[in-house]
Formats: sequence, structure tokens, C-alpha cells
Amino acid sequence: MSELPQQLANGLILGAMYGLIAIGYTMVYGIVQLINFAHGEIFMVGGFGALSVFLALPAGTSLALALPIMLLGGITVSVLVGIAAERFAYRPLRGAPRLAPLITAIGLSIALQQAVWKWYPDGKQARVFPQFKGHSFDILGATVQRGDIFVLIAAPACMIALGFFVAKTRSGRAMQATAQDPDTAKLMGINTDRIIVLAFAIGAAFAGVAAVAYGLRTGEVQFRMGFIMGLKAFTAAVLGGIGNIYGAMLGGVVLGIAEALATAYIEEIPGMEQFGGGAWKDVWAFVLLILVLLLRPQGLLGERVADRA
Repeated sequence: MSELPQQLANGLILGAMYGLIAIGYTMVYGIVQLINFAHGEIFMVGGFGALSVFLALPAGTSLALALPIMLLGGITVSVLVGIAAERFAYRPLRGAPRLAPLITAIGLSIALQQAVWKWYPDGKQARVFPQFKGHSFDILGATVQRGDIFVLIAAPACMIALGFFVAKTRSGRAMQATAQDPDTAKLMGINTDRIIVLAFAIGAAFAGVAAVAYGLRTGEVQFRMGFIMGLKAFTAAVLGGIGNIYGAMLGGVVLGIAEALATAYIEEIPGMEQFGGGAWKDVWAFVLLILVLLLRPQGLLGERVADRA
């Protein structure tokens, strides 16, 4: 039990990253009823975008000074790829049977992976991502690295900003109207194409923030990292209630904490020793998803139309 604060902190940090990515899934689904399975790769290219910006800076640049520029670079790359995906891959299939955009999303995911693998220098290998050096922080009995402070600040800040945007701005209310009834919203003068692009852009921007947080925590980025993180984030979105932006973040936090606790403590249960450790962390994450779907199929918070975006 002495490790419990540390495991909770690890789960909270991991869950915040899952939640940031999951918001992209839930926003797109809330408006166009599309599961964008390429969203994990949009997260991935954001990490490479941030790294490219750092490598382009003069040698010896402090990471503290470089971080805002890296964040801007990662967000920009993710948003550009997200908007391009919507315009050229998904928009032409908007009236097609649902299987067509799903297959397209999977194909786009593979294409983005291969593009980074092929054209980025040494894309086959994990690239070293800069990390903060120096002492860590002791917070309520848990050791938190300096790089992890970024996601602990960025995740709630992004959620507060998104909540204000959806509830208080004209574009946010247009998102809610489009999510409720896109045909009626169009008749009322709302440019639904612009709203859909905006949803893709916001989701991609959050994925870019998560990519920088991932790099700061792990110290590397690589072309495969979007696959498993994308699956976990989709799991978080379903766990919290697909289409609910607050549920996406809650699902991410619950999933991260459950994964951390299962990794640390399952092996302490008699007869379960072989099911503990990091090798089983992905398994327990999806076991949690199955249990939630069986007991509460609509997710922890369900789908509230007013929060859909």
C-alpha cells in the first residue's frame, strides 16, 4: 500500500494523455457519427512535428524555452493532417455506407504510419525526444517528474477552455446544434462543413498536446506509437460515453488509474501472479472496457446531446 500514491499519480498522468486523445474521437463522433481510427496517427505525427521543431532550433536551446514552440509545432502538424483527412478522405464519403469511411480511416492510419516510416530520417527507429533534467517533485507521497507536470497542467486547462468554447461561443453552440440535427442546423444558416472541420481541428490540436506530453514522459517518439495510444484513447471515449466530451476525459483518467493499479497489484493476488506486470497492462484496460459495456453500455456519463461536439 505504500506504493498506492505513486500508482495513482502514474495512472492520473497516463489517463490525462488518454483523455486528451479521446476528446478527438468523441468530438468527431458527436457530429458526424464517424469513428476516426486514424486519430492515433494524428497524435503520432504531432509528436514528430514537435521533435522536428526542436531539432530545427539552435543547438543548446533550453527545453523550457523551446517547449512553447514545440507545442505550437506539434499542434500545427496535427491540425493540418486532421483537416486534410477530413477534406480529402472523409468528406467525399459523407453520404456513403458507414463501412466505407471506417475502412478509409484504417487505410489512412496505415498510410500515415508508412509515410513517417519512409520519409522521416531514421523513421524506423524510435527518435529521442528531449526531456527535462533535474530534480523531481514529491506530491502527496508520489514522485512526479518535471515533464509530467506539463500534462497535469495542460489536460485540465484544455478541458476548461473546451468547455467554455462549447457552452459560451457562437461556434460552440453551432457545434451543439450540428450534433443534435445537422440538417436542421444547415437550414438555420449554420455552415455545417465548417463546423465539422472545426471539430476535426480541435480534436487534432488536443492530440498534438498529448503527443508532446507523451514525448516528455517517455523520452522518445516512434511511428508505431499512435496505434496502441489510439486504441486506448478510443477505449477511454467509449468508457466515458462516446459523444460526451467530459466523459472522454473521465474515461481516460479511469482507464489510466485502472491500468496502473492492475499492473502493480494484480500479481499480489494469490493465483494471479502470472497476470501482473507491464506485459498485461493492455489486457486489463480492455477487460475494464468489456465490463463497463456489459454493465453500462452507454458509458460512465452516457451521451448528453448538450455536451456533444
